[in-house]
Amino acid sequence: MPDLIQIKKTFLFNRDELFNSFNEQTDALDFSKRFSFLIENTIRDVCSEWKLDFVIASSGSFARREISPYSDIDIMLITESSHDIKDQINSLITSLFDSGIEVSHTVREFSDINLFLEKDFQAFTQFFETKFIYGNKKLYDSFIEKINSLISTTQPEKILQNFLADQEARYRKYGNSPKFLEPNVKMSAGGLRDLQFTEWMYLLLEKGISTTQTEISQTETLIREFIENDFCTSNEGLNILNSYKFLLKIRHLLHLETKSKTDRFEFDHQIKISQKLHQYDNHISLMKDYFNATNTIYRFTKSIIKKFTHRRLNSLPDLLSYNLDEDFFIKGNVIYSNNLEKLQFADILRAFYYRGKYNAMFDIKLRATIIEKVANQSNLDLIETGSSVFFREILKLPKNVGETLSAMNELGVLGAFIPEFKDLNGFMQVGVYHCYTADEHTLCAIKNLEKLYNDNSFLGTLFKRIKNKEILYLAMLFHDIAKPISISGHELLGAEIAASLMERLGYNDQETDLVCFLVRNHLHMEQVAFRRNLNDPQTLDNFAKVVDSYDKIDMLYLVTYADLSAVNPAVWTTWKAELLGELYRKIRKMFEDNLTGEQLLRSTILVSTDNISQHSDSITDLDVKEHINSLNDDVSYIHHFSEEEIAKHIEEIESGKDISIMFDEKGEFTHITVITSDHPALLSKLCGVFAINDVNIHDARIFTRKDGIVIDSFNVLDFKTHSKVSKEKYQKLEDDFHKVLSGFLQLNKEVSKLKSRWKRLEKKLFSRESEIKVSFDQHDKYTIIDVSSPDRLGFLYHLTTEMSQLGLIIYFAKISTKGDDIVDSFYVLNQFGKKISPVDYDLIRTKLIEAINQIL
Repeated sequence: MPDLIQIKKTFLFNRDELFNSFNEQTDALDFSKRFSFLIENTIRDVCSEWKLDFVIASSGSFARREISPYSDIDIMLITESSHDIKDQINSLITSLFDSGIEVSHTVREFSDINLFLEKDFQAFTQFFETKFIYGNKKLYDSFIEKINSLISTTQPEKILQNFLADQEARYRKYGNSPKFLEPNVKMSAGGLRDLQFTEWMYLLLEKGISTTQTEISQTETLIREFIENDFCTSNEGLNILNSYKFLLKIRHLLHLETKSKTDRFEFDHQIKISQKLHQYDNHISLMKDYFNATNTIYRFTKSIIKKFTHRRLNSLPDLLSYNLDEDFFIKGNVIYSNNLEKLQFADILRAFYYRGKYNAMFDIKLRATIIEKVANQSNLDLIETGSSVFFREILKLPKNVGETLSAMNELGVLGAFIPEFKDLNGFMQVGVYHCYTADEHTLCAIKNLEKLYNDNSFLGTLFKRIKNKEILYLAMLFHDIAKPISISGHELLGAEIAASLMERLGYNDQETDLVCFLVRNHLHMEQVAFRRNLNDPQTLDNFAKVVDSYDKIDMLYLVTYADLSAVNPAVWTTWKAELLGELYRKIRKMFEDNLTGEQLLRSTILVSTDNISQHSDSITDLDVKEHINSLNDDVSYIHHFSEEEIAKHIEEIESGKDISIMFDEKGEFTHITVITSDHPALLSKLCGVFAINDVNIHDARIFTRKDGIVIDSFNVLDFKTHSKVSKEKYQKLEDDFHKVLSGFLQLNKEVSKLKSRWKRLEKKLFSRESEIKVSFDQHDKYTIIDVSSPDRLGFLYHLTTEMSQLGLIIYFAKISTKGDDIVDSFYVLNQFGKKISPVDYDLIRTKLIEAINQIL
């Protein structure tokens, strides 16, 4: 009987020595092979005196000899029938565990092959990757022979469709872009699994599964075969292999850093690993290489999928090909070149124009030639005129503009043609709410515009009404182009770069001015909609001065939508869509009817003060008139509330109650109104009550009467569910409002309990760091304070407490969350009812930043 204690001691010593030897010079595949051999040999040592009636085979990354330090050690126990070997299997698993190897095992019978092909294709893929370790070799060979036999008699269309469905499900779960900022190294698009996916397709559709045992990894074997069979060139094969090794190294480092099977490459891990790899100044430069690697694997995966799809599902005879021009011809949906060696840059752009026009793909040789020529730009004749003509034609295509530009970016053509765009590739925006790199975000924005062709919403109608869509695409292409130079002020610098590029591309002054306007102001509409009071005449007048024509407001609305919708799936909310739509409609109406902001607001009031008293038996027209007068005829109040709500406000005020709370549901929010006499730090106390009840504030509006009665209105959501607040919570909220205003609730203690309660979750939810900014904006009646900061639990409570201590009275607030960050805007006056003097700006900014740092 083998000495399991000694085997374990030897295995753990060798394993730890291998792990500790891993450094930035280590070849990732060599490390995996050494680890795989160590495990295989240890398993053989454990079983050396056993006569098994079944097969021990490695599977998954273990079989590929690409295993990472803390990956599952997958073994497959193969048998004709498992009934008589249960005791042997249990003994085996126990012995392996006692030897230091904790395996994840599956028992597979021959009958499982047919079963999984029919019922569970994901499980069937485990059969593609096995290596014999120990046991009955003849049984193993028969098992592989049966798999190959079944594959050969199964329709390739069925196998291919199963593959594509499996990939689609994986992309939905882990991300369909190779440029997610926090990717899954294994499962996201462009990750390790994508290349493994191409290997599986090749094995099943071209070659079959081999029983030959080799000393090299499966990826190295398959790339050699890809090159030999013209699936890629030698240079491309080497690039793919190096990219795969790079991702595998990152996965190894992730496992060693976390001492666990961690595949999600989060920001804090990116920072720590970049510090271990001394060739990188920071994690941003590391991720640039990471995204280059994922893009290489992603574009190869797409080309292989298209090749198999074309070959298996759409194969056509040569007779059905036709010439596009003297250099290119198309067969089915594949474009070929007659003159690969003479291909110049203008020809490449012409090829992409055809690709977009016919919704086609390039054949492998054309694709490889483009990649190699772009990588060596000295071989390209960058003729500005010819290149620009076809680039402009691409932008004029009736469809597939975004897809064509994305394909150009994947193959390096877009960055070669517009060097300024090349800097966007893999550019990360640290501490903000984007989930894509800047180049991917840009191209997603263009695709989102094109999707409006099939959208019956108002935005879809507006987009279809735009005659020169080329201007919109150019504005989106250039809107973030200056971010690699400076994120702060990138819209201003970007407009200057856009002007230069527009001239180079041959556009006239009018077209250039419009694109530059859109780039310069691509943040302005969302800033006004999300941070300002849209029922304030001055806000509307100021915005109308900036956006001074129908074309500009129409296009800026679409640009703003495209930008926000391409940021993060969670960013484009119904609430934000409504705010942008409200601002657009009001400015459009002002232009159409030649109105000022004040005239517009008064002309669009839906509330009739003459009708308000009819909604209550206990108030009179005089009560209504006095109430409206006490609010200084604030038109925004009448816009914000309905006749029924205003009547209810008057009823509650006339009843003499110390505090009245009203709950309602409006759209996606719970709407809460609090009516009470003004108290010191009132808004802070109300924010504290919301915080300790796990309620998130999305916006707040404060209306103060001349007699000191305050009407505070909040749109809120449940912090945990991100949905409307449960009606079961209403009574608890109301009780806490009463307690805090009567002094029976100590908010500091309750907020401390809140942070303790959510301590672990807070670290998980609010992990990113970003810059704290406090800025001031002018208004005729108020001083506007904008605060940007990383978010934290109870943030608004602490911030408004500090503002109260500084003697600031808040009259209007708009709260906006961007991922882990918040952007809060406050309309304030000082304790004497005056605007804040600019002399006090620095003091207020310093105090607020100090308070925020304490929160963080």
